[in-house]
Amino acid sequence: MTSRRSTAVCASTLAAALALGATACGGDPVTAAGGDGKALAGQTLTVAGVWSGAEQKNFQKVLDAFTAKTGAQTRFVSTGDNVSTVVGSKIEGGNAPDVVMVPQVGVLRQFAARKWLAPLPEKVEKSVDSNYAPVWKGYGSVDGTLYGLYFKASNKSTVWYSPDVLDQAGVQPPKTYDEMLAAARAVADSGTPAFAVAGEDGWTLTDWFENVYLSQAGPEKYDRLARHEIKWTDPSVVESLKTLSKLFSDDKLLAGGRNGALATDFPGSVEKVFGPKPEAGMVYEGDFVAGVAKDEFGRKIGEDAKFFPFPAVGGGKAPVVSGGDAAVVLKDGRNRKAADAFLEFLATPEAAAVWAAEGGFLSPNKALDTAAYGDPTLRATAESLVGAGDSVRFDMSDQAPAAFGGTKGAGEWKILQDFLRDPSDPAATAAELEAAAAKAFRTANQG
Repeated sequence: MTSRRSTAVCASTLAAALALGATACGGDPVTAAGGDGKALAGQTLTVAGVWSGAEQKNFQKVLDAFTAKTGAQTRFVSTGDNVSTVVGSKIEGGNAPDVVMVPQVGVLRQFAARKWLAPLPEKVEKSVDSNYAPVWKGYGSVDGTLYGLYFKASNKSTVWYSPDVLDQAGVQPPKTYDEMLAAARAVADSGTPAFAVAGEDGWTLTDWFENVYLSQAGPEKYDRLARHEIKWTDPSVVESLKTLSKLFSDDKLLAGGRNGALATDFPGSVEKVFGPKPEAGMVYEGDFVAGVAKDEFGRKIGEDAKFFPFPAVGGGKAPVVSGGDAAVVLKDGRNRKAADAFLEFLATPEAAAVWAAEGGFLSPNKALDTAAYGDPTLRATAESLVGAGDSVRFDMSDQAPAAFGGTKGAGEWKILQDFLRDPSDPAATAAELEAAAAKAFRTANQG
């Protein structure tokens, strides 16, 4: 097994190795387009994505590795959360990026419906067939054509906690949702609110719902609800909202109560657990919590910041919900050759290894040696994601039209914020969700 030290050395020298067409850390030859550092010299690739801060910085290292390998210069454009609007305006203005890192399945489908996307090269499709679980190809395809390569994924079924706080309360990481609520009450009774909930960011609330729903209702219903083949007024939805209300309705379990949760954004929720003055014992969100805890607050992942899998609800199985960013090629981009070469590069484990070493990143690519991850905890979250195979389910809100599942202050985000504010009537919330979903899907289908 590769040692942590050798993994770090391998990661730090990877970009240089790529430039020389060397072998990958595991000894396999680098095969992405070019390899002599000159194949695309003089060309510039423009890549757009939502990332900023540490994520943008880490993705830039991937872009730099591509430059070292091919000679192509790169330019990253941050779109913010409204990817569809920003990319649409750039296309209309004749300034389309070559590649877009799309964070939502629904947006990818929207782009394809508008005829903005080029099918991915055959070489990329072969890599996906060989090295990805079939579910990932399905999420990247529209009507049987592969348009999106999932480069970055996340395990959104992780609950992060302070070992000191749980030890003080005398509780162990729970295996079921009811055990988690019992542990939360014990933590609260010990003097620390149990959960920091990032209610100011509506997307975190959709993630809470999706984990409960996948476990409680099962994958078949999850898929049907994601496609709006069953209504949000279905009894299974109401039941999951009731389950979620057991947490949301108990103010003593939430840092700052419901009002405090609604005033807390995602980084703030991590700070409440792992910051200099802890205000809660646990925070639910994806594996990317580790990056914030480590980079912003100096926590040692696996020591003073740990996680347990989102627990099973009722008689269901423990859920594995994922999100991710798919690379797509725009037809109107100015540099198709560089774009195709970049997608070929992203499909390799070498590209994934660059970011894996930095943290805050998981790859659904089975060919990536998990030794590339910088610490055992991230390795465990990656192994859980890849090991789930076809049972992984993509974030449901990210599969929906953006008007329902991906718009700040509207649709599912806003309705679940209202539910957090007052979780007393799950049936009424389900009716609101159905009205918003029906409108958004109807508009999307017409478009």
